[in-house]
Amino acid sequence: MSPRINLLGAVAATVLVVMAMSIFTVDQRLYALVFQLGEVKRVITEPGLNFKIPMVQNVRYFEKRIITLDNADPERFITSEKKNVLVDSYIKWRIVDPSLYYISVGGDETRARTRLNQTVNAGLREEFGKRTVHDVVSGERDKIMEQMREKADADARKIGVQIVDVRLKRVELPTEVSDAVYRRMEAERKRVANELRSEGSAEAEKIRADADRQREIIIADAYRDAQKIKGEGDAKASAIYAGAFSANPEFYAFYRSLEAYRGSFKNKNDVLVVEPSSDFFKYMKSLGRGNDKGK
Repeated sequence: MSPRINLLGAVAATVLVVMAMSIFTVDQRLYALVFQLGEVKRVITEPGLNFKIPMVQNVRYFEKRIITLDNADPERFITSEKKNVLVDSYIKWRIVDPSLYYISVGGDETRARTRLNQTVNAGLREEFGKRTVHDVVSGERDKIMEQMREKADADARKIGVQIVDVRLKRVELPTEVSDAVYRRMEAERKRVANELRSEGSAEAEKIRADADRQREIIIADAYRDAQKIKGEGDAKASAIYAGAFSANPEFYAFYRSLEAYRGSFKNKNDVLVVEPSSDFFKYMKSLGRGNDKGK
């Protein structure tokens, strides 16, 4: 092979290498910063094919998507009541100015996370110090998150970062405090339960007493009505008897004597000691004389 052909091949290879070193692509999920001797020359925010000066310029990529900063351990804050609360939160952020981001934190995500975490924690400490436990747990929780997002975003813009969201996942009392709170709640619930039981017992006694009183009244009224009806019945019966027996007094006397005989000689073992001439045997004697006449 001739020297000329070798030279052409070397030149072609060099050209290919230079072209390869001059071309780079930018992914749609990333920013690209083109540096020349350590100085930022270009910021590429759109995806596609781009060119750089080989050996002179270099490219660094930064995340364009939203990044989540979620601390592993909850932070301890003090409320306006001087009570400690444990707060578990997270931050959603993203780079909006990659050039400023690089200048501020050197493009180091760890430094950016530290800066954002310090900003949010300082803001939360201030907001929690103005509010009670009830406010931070439920009353003004959404308001706190919105205010923190605005404050943290204003500071984050200084390093080319946007705070998308700040969320309080959990706000709770420390174990030693929550145990005391639960004990107080339990004691309070027991006190209320005992009061309700006492009121219920008193009301039950009142209802039973009223029921007993009504029962006695009903029984008394029923007995009175029964005696009244019984008296009226006896009076009517006596009137009927009187009317029936006054029509024939002799028959009435005879009927009463038969009733007396029936009652006196009810059993065979009954013994009655009276004088034969007694009025008790008046009708028996009459019956005897009648039989003698018949003979």
